[in-house]
Amino acid sequence: MTVLGGIGFTAPWLLVALAALPILWLILRAVPPAPIRRRFPGVALLLGLTDADAVSDRTPWWLMLLRMLAVALVILGLAGPVMNPQTERARESGPLLVVLDGTWAGAAHWPQMIETLQGELNRAAADDRTVAVLQLTRPEAPVFLAANTWPTRLAGFQPEPWQPDSTQIDAAVDLIAQSDASSALWMGDSLAYDGQDRVLAALEALGPLSVIQSGQNTLGMTPATYADGAVQLTALRAAGGPARAVTLLAQGRDPAGNPTTLATAQAEFADGATEAQTELVLPAELRARITRFEIQGGRSAGALTLTDDSLRRREVALIAGRTDREGLELLSPLHYLQQALAPTADLLDGALDDVLPANPDVIVLADVATMTDDESAKLADWVEEGGLLLRFAGPHVAASDISRDAIDPLMPVRLRSGGRSVGGAMSWGEPKALAPFRDSSPFFGLNIPDDVRVSAQVMAQPGPDLAEAVIADLSDGTPLVTRKRMGQGQVVLFHVTANAEWSTLPLSGLFVEMLERLAVSSAASAPEAADLQGTVWQPEQVMDGYGVLRDAGTLPGIEGPTLVNAPLGPQMLPGIYASDDRFLARNVLTADAVLTPATWPARIPVTGFRSAPPEALGGLLMALALLLLAADVVASLALSGRLGPTRGAVAALALLLMVPHGADAQDDKTQRAIEATSEVVLAHVLTGNADVDEIAQAGLRGLSDTLYFRTSVEPALPMGVNLETDDLAFFPLLYWPITPDQPRPSADAYARLNDYLRSGGLILFDTRDANVAGFGTASPNGRKLQDLAAPLDIPALEPVPGDHVLTRTFYLLQDFPGRYTSRDVWVEASPPGAEQVEGMPFRNLNDGVTPVVIGGNDWAGAWAVDSAGNPMLPVGRGFGGERQRELAYRFGVNLVMHVLTGNYKSDQVHVPALLDRLGQ
Repeated sequence: MTVLGGIGFTAPWLLVALAALPILWLILRAVPPAPIRRRFPGVALLLGLTDADAVSDRTPWWLMLLRMLAVALVILGLAGPVMNPQTERARESGPLLVVLDGTWAGAAHWPQMIETLQGELNRAAADDRTVAVLQLTRPEAPVFLAANTWPTRLAGFQPEPWQPDSTQIDAAVDLIAQSDASSALWMGDSLAYDGQDRVLAALEALGPLSVIQSGQNTLGMTPATYADGAVQLTALRAAGGPARAVTLLAQGRDPAGNPTTLATAQAEFADGATEAQTELVLPAELRARITRFEIQGGRSAGALTLTDDSLRRREVALIAGRTDREGLELLSPLHYLQQALAPTADLLDGALDDVLPANPDVIVLADVATMTDDESAKLADWVEEGGLLLRFAGPHVAASDISRDAIDPLMPVRLRSGGRSVGGAMSWGEPKALAPFRDSSPFFGLNIPDDVRVSAQVMAQPGPDLAEAVIADLSDGTPLVTRKRMGQGQVVLFHVTANAEWSTLPLSGLFVEMLERLAVSSAASAPEAADLQGTVWQPEQVMDGYGVLRDAGTLPGIEGPTLVNAPLGPQMLPGIYASDDRFLARNVLTADAVLTPATWPARIPVTGFRSAPPEALGGLLMALALLLLAADVVASLALSGRLGPTRGAVAALALLLMVPHGADAQDDKTQRAIEATSEVVLAHVLTGNADVDEIAQAGLRGLSDTLYFRTSVEPALPMGVNLETDDLAFFPLLYWPITPDQPRPSADAYARLNDYLRSGGLILFDTRDANVAGFGTASPNGRKLQDLAAPLDIPALEPVPGDHVLTRTFYLLQDFPGRYTSRDVWVEASPPGAEQVEGMPFRNLNDGVTPVVIGGNDWAGAWAVDSAGNPMLPVGRGFGGERQRELAYRFGVNLVMHVLTGNYKSDQVHVPALLDRLGQ
């Protein structure tokens, strides 16, 4: 290919014909030989006459130019012009393995990477090569397919919010070594990571290797910290360069709860520096509403940092029952609390009526026994709205009658009269140590120092509910800390004083840790694994590679040390985690993170992303030439006087019809929508596996025929749906066969799937592996189902109960076989309040249609029929096999009737007929 002026030509020798255009111009402009003059007297009679229709003696220049331009366009079009031409290359052969880093660092330029990859796939298709794609952040066995089948599957690949760890690197290296590829293409994300050299060596062992990566400088942010009254922010870049500034945005919610930008700051990278720091001074109220800091335009999980309790300093009001000990600072009820909380909380002083309007997060009452009725009522309302009331005992509480006869609303337990003293001159026994914290205690996992001793306490009155309220006790089993829930808040009582009069607890570091566990204070720095020992953190929101948060759904809890130390990956996602009233953010980058650009050996060819794929221009130029030639015909007729008004209008209309216009892209979709809505149509998800898709189509065709002959439902032919492009709302039921190599749908496709489920659609997930595995992840199909279903809004599930409406919507069934007969079929769990009324065989479950049915019995295989209506696949043997196929059809009928009619068969009006059918 020859490139001239940025445009390539596949047949450049045709351009030589352009040199003939001047000659053609002269030929067309040539004047015929002058006529021989003969004198003829009769001509004198014509003198003075005028001709109304003048005819030019030569072609007008503008018409000549029009013709020259049309000929030039024909020549250029035949020369094969190409916009964004690729450099000439040798033809390649053999399977090609494409490796994607697939990390958060590639999220910012993911569309450009996919566009470049599509160009490489087109080149591979031109060479008749097969291609497999391996993503290092989710390594799966590469499947080699024809190159032209991959562009529609690329939407299933998305950047993940982590970099490959050692386990994923090991798996990827093994898969690369086992592949049949003869060459490799590595689409890198421009950042270095551990194990990258091992992947490089494995790919070079296959054959020629080339690397394509972005030339952009990767940006990131470390977790925000709070120090010296300001929020400290740090931005990173992978490679040094010229000085530049980045804008950091503080994102959160306004007082109305709407997402907004609360503040901005500029961070300046010095020339050659890879780190830029800045700070934001914000009031506590505004700081508490911030949910994340991000680099403007970063668009990746690493270019932002989520906030947690370490940034939201809590407001704590301290109120003491006695403040008359001037000069005795260490005996002050509040001294040790102030020392423990001042570094991590904003302290408020004042009377109770003064601090309640400020709505603090925590109110501490140190040896406060008596309050007015008005104060108690206001404090109770504050607790019920989510406040934490932390109370400490003392001489006043011990001498009062508070919570003696009955539990005071602002006390967690009843108290005995007086106090208990141990270890004194007038007491029996030694001071008591603390017992190890129970598993259910928020203090579980904290290390108890040997020197912590309790010499006095207020005693809790024994009762049936006492054990439930105790969250810390002494070695003799007496309560030390008790707690109760009250509305959305809680009341906690330390049965000792807040100073060192009754115990050495306030003198120890354990006191500070216990306050942190109760969410009275926030950790001033990132917690260590030992600090979270014994805690379990439930994910609230998790983040994808683009930095978008989504609800964590039913993801399992993470143990505290694992949350801090485990590398990010599929089982440890970045996001917000909660434990009781505490929140902890797990960000992509840690405080000591350094971004290192990827470097490649000189022997490896490295190129950047292409701005646009090649685009042929020949067709466009030829179309323009035809238009110009048509215009030339019209102009010639007009000049010759042979184009009247009517003919002129017809010619103008013909020219307009010749103008190229885009075909109506909606025609096919409109026709498909009409077909899908004119009759009931069952649909199946196209997996990309031709055999599986064929069986799914044949299976739904067989089920549709069964519905037609046995019920009032008359379905049309089933359809295959592409999750990326097709509308799902037309289909009441979607059959989704699971294959290990099918691509993961895109975020937009998952949004449509969730809308489909929420609007009443039903998806039948079929792993087709019940002959080799039970329900779960014991097979590749089961693991793939877990991966595919993770972003879906799927409710809690349970095995189909015996009284589920699926067992009786049309046929009475207790088993749901397909080609296989596993009982592991799961549906939405019954509501907690669904109880069976005495005398009735079924619970009242009339609450809608289960959005999903999950199993592995290969129902489509049992339903599948060929064009003649004969079964395509065997089911069992002999009569037993045919009976199993019949039950499979009956399950399909029940399923479709359930989708179309809901749970009406749960109405009690149907009970007599069902009892008669059951012979009861």
